[in-house]
Amino acid sequence: MANENQIVTKEKEASAAHGNERLFAFSDGVFAITITLLVLEIKVPEIAEELVATELPQALLHLVPEFVSHIISFFVLGVFWVAHHNMFGHIKKHDHVLLWLNIIFLLCVASIPFPTGLLGKYPNEQITVAIYAGMWAITAVVLELLWWYATTHGMVDQDTDPDFITFVHRHIRKAPIFYLISIGVSFFSLTISKFIFIAVAIFYILPNPLERKHYKTLARRFNQ
Repeated sequence: MANENQIVTKEKEASAAHGNERLFAFSDGVFAITITLLVLEIKVPEIAEELVATELPQALLHLVPEFVSHIISFFVLGVFWVAHHNMFGHIKKHDHVLLWLNIIFLLCVASIPFPTGLLGKYPNEQITVAIYAGMWAITAVVLELLWWYATTHGMVDQDTDPDFITFVHRHIRKAPIFYLISIGVSFFSLTISKFIFIAVAIFYILPNPLERKHYKTLARRFNQ
């Protein structure tokens, strides 16, 4: 009877995990399309042929804010893709709620080209900076909800270290705090607010000593 129960449990787990490859493919596809759409927000200047030599340099100079916002968004999207990828390395099952949380997260991701284009077009307006930061904050909150739901409903690998789960929670929660701070700062200095965007991207791209120590600890535990 015990063996039969184990078989049933394993079959349920396999059934619950079935289709994860489609979830991965869909998510990666949304990220890929969104990143492609970012550059389409930058329009090639239209200048009369006889004026190209004199007006093109100035026209390209006007595009600098759009290129900067494009580059920042590209790397931040990369940060979110890495986080999503790593999280689903531990999430082995899914249900209806998790799928829709993932879709809401992808909705946020797919919406990024608009605030990116808005910031590039109107870089010196407080409202565009606030919208841009607000969209990233919402995206981070939804990602945190996704991880919270998966970890509190038995959808992560049973061998996942509880300390690691807590570590991921804390790491994700820093992002919306940073972006909300940037919104507050934007009322006083748009330049500092924009530098916060860059600082957040660098913070998540470059592994800090605490992260390296944590992963080394986990590696030792799994090798024991």
